[in-house]
Amino acid sequence: MRRDPSPNLRIAILAHSTNPRGGVVHALELADALTRLGHEAVVHAPDAKGAGFFRPTRCGTVSVPASPVGTDIAEMVSIRIADYVNYFETPAHRRFDVFHAQDGISGNALAVLKARGRISGFARTVHHVDTFADPALMALQRQAIIAADRHFVVSRLWQDLLFETFEARPTLVGNGVDRQRFSPLPDGRETALAAGLGVGTGPIVLSVGGVEARKNTLRILEAFVALRALHPSAQLVIAGGASVLDHQSYQQLFAAALQTSGLPDGAVVITGPLPQADMPALYRLAHALAFPSVTEGFGLVALEAMACGVPVVVSHILPFTEHIGADEAVWCDPTNSGSIANALAAALDPSLAARLAAQGPVVAARHDWTATARAHLAVYESLAEPLHA
Repeated sequence: MRRDPSPNLRIAILAHSTNPRGGVVHALELADALTRLGHEAVVHAPDAKGAGFFRPTRCGTVSVPASPVGTDIAEMVSIRIADYVNYFETPAHRRFDVFHAQDGISGNALAVLKARGRISGFARTVHHVDTFADPALMALQRQAIIAADRHFVVSRLWQDLLFETFEARPTLVGNGVDRQRFSPLPDGRETALAAGLGVGTGPIVLSVGGVEARKNTLRILEAFVALRALHPSAQLVIAGGASVLDHQSYQQLFAAALQTSGLPDGAVVITGPLPQADMPALYRLAHALAFPSVTEGFGLVALEAMACGVPVVVSHILPFTEHIGADEAVWCDPTNSGSIANALAAALDPSLAARLAAQGPVVAARHDWTATARAHLAVYESLAEPLHA
């Protein structure tokens, strides 16, 4: 029996945590957009603190009971997989047409449930593929990809790499920007937020994602030290950093570099995780975004900053070059701190900064969450079909 086109679907979307990381942001925005389209999308995530997700949602959410974990990453991943499996072993928790994993933890959990016959299949979004020193983590990452029945990616870079590495043929869905939330228009939070963080008149260079190797934070610091020769009152604000992975070794290197940098107190502000409601105001406080990542699934932060009218410095690599035009950002070589410093100096030039600030919201407008949600539907319907045959 064939179903009507575009039926109302019940979609379980699984994320690795309730933290404001890129994949979790994507999961919530996707689910909100699906809800606006008339589907019932529910985002799940392990929630050890029971505090819920980092922002209010239109979609449904479920805080999956999470067991205590230590500092060992492989052990934590295995425990979180078991937490998910235990939760979905209850039949009432599986009353969905489609199961969709956004990460390796939830992908492995759905693979176990599929092998046990609890679900008929699942989709997996692969935002990026990591390199782990631990062979067990590499094996789990691979399993979470190859066990999926269908795949999504947010950029052509990962579409090509998944085909080359796993012979998968993922559907490209892209990303979006909530332009009502991320806008150049002040919302009244700016003054209090600046005072609370110790942010002055700047110029302010913003880095989002915490202190991580993938975010290239050490080279950002090196570039900022050089930039201060031109802009002695500049501040570097490093925001975010909530992660289920262990970045302690890299953070220790960064702390040592900062201590020997010669920068005065207050020149570098490390905020840690911030409420999502503060992020648009934080972007608007910045004079430039430093985003010279060495690898990204998409780089949604760059588009959020653009939507707020902030000039963006990005790595001249895929996937950025897929969705940002040659004259829509200031490009840099992420392996060279001098190149990052030069790009930041250019982004702070008043004439170029004015053009990029005006152009940014136009660039962001090309990326719409409703279009992203619609790009999922054909695959969702194919996965739901056996349940309604």
